Amino acid sequence: MYKQFYGLNASPFVLTPDPRFLVMTETYCNAKAGLMYAILSGKGFTVLTGDAGTGKTTLLRSVIKSFPHDKLCFSLLVNPDLTPDEFSDMAVTDFGLAGGMSKPERLRSLQDNLLEIHEAGKIAVLFVDEAHRLSAETLEEIRLWTNFESETKKLLQIVLVGQDELDELLNRWELRQLKQRVEVHLHIGHLSTEEVPLYISHRWSRAGGSVQPFSSGAIRLIAQVSSGIPRLINTVCDNSLLLGFAQSAPVITEEHVSEASTDLQLTATKLSPRVEERVANKTESRSVAEMELQIPPPVCRGYNDHPLSLFQTVKPKRAWWRAS
Repeated sequence: MYKQFYGLNASPFVLTPDPRFLVMTETYCNAKAGLMYAILSGKGFTVLTGDAGTGKTTLLRSVIKSFPHDKLCFSLLVNPDLTPDEFSDMAVTDFGLAGGMSKPERLRSLQDNLLEIHEAGKIAVLFVDEAHRLSAETLEEIRLWTNFESETKKLLQIVLVGQDELDELLNRWELRQLKQRVEVHLHIGHLSTEEVPLYISHRWSRAGGSVQPFSSGAIRLIAQVSSGIPRLINTVCDNSLLLGFAQSAPVITEEHVSEASTDLQLTATKLSPRVEERVANKTESRSVAEMELQIPPPVCRGYNDHPLSLFQTVKPKRAWWRAS
């Protein structure tokens, strides 16, 4: 509605997980590099957690798009609130196998398919979004899938993505065998107060805009009412722009943000302790150009090269995998 008035080609603050709008701050850059490193190096089992609305699904889509289409065979499940049989049936269907098989038939067919994928020099990955909603029974089924392996390599990479409750789920005693198989554990936090303007400017430019219309006071208030959660930033910005458009206002002020926040029943509060800690650890502000680190795509000629060769700026960190 307001795109033409503000000179945009697209809506900058939509809630769909469009990888074009992913802002590569240090946190997201590390998380993306960690996911790609885990997959390329055959770690087997990876977990990515983060608060609701922090952009986990967008990051996951960005990781998938970073791989050449002819090198990645994957199954992406976004609604895991299923029985173990329903979950497994959907997963094997994504890999091109027939559904409705018995469990022994399904496991045998999947193993044969994974061997073919491996022999073709490709990588097979099972991505599970909203994994915090998985039942303990389905997680146990997933654990059995970690046993698909050759003498030297895991045939299936498994990536679980979910809210922080996923950690609590994996810490349950009956799931200890599954947690022991997690080799890489990544986390996405909230945006800091200095990252919020970078986030807004990045999405604005991606939508075709020139100078973003939010005043400095408006941005500070957006950071407060959203607590640095990208989804809430999008919602507040979108509603503020609607108010500005209705008033033919070229600049979005604190008044617009305050009214939009009231309509959304959001109030200006202190940032969460986690965000405050991140802000305190910052030593200097960085520009958008400095923060948008680009991760090179996988090498198309094969995966025999050392995975570190793929990352010119972001190197693997010890914190990416569990302590031995």
